[in-house]
Amino acid sequence: QVQLVESGGGLVQAGGSLRLSCAASGRTFRSSYAMAWFRQAPGKEREFVAAISWSGGSTRYADSVKGRFTISRDNAKITVYLQMNSLRPEDTAVYYCAAGLRGPGLTPNIYDYWGQGTQVTVSS
Repeated sequence: QVQLVESGGGLVQAGGSLRLSCAASGRTFRSSYAMAWFRQAPGKEREFVAAISWSGGSTRYADSVKGRFTISRDNAKITVYLQMNSLRPEDTAVYYCAAGLRGPGLTPNIYDYWGQGTQVTVSS
């Protein structure tokens, strides 16, 4: 079994920054998993934010966050990060970490494991 635990969410003013972390654990977790961040705002579908390959050599971003968000990973710590800068009220959502062998991709159904989510609220 694989567990993903997100942290780092909170309330921030527009223009501010937050750094999300996702710690992975479990006997079946493989460092070869691609990992990703998705988000879901109230009344909206879950949407892709960013993804990273197992080596960190390949990353993908949603157009809405390019140039503002950076995804990275530390395989020694089995942790993936999402540095979010220049936050906007429309970034408000629950952010979810995901892991899977078929990534890094943009669609949720290619990821096998999901965390419980962490709330990010950006005030105007």
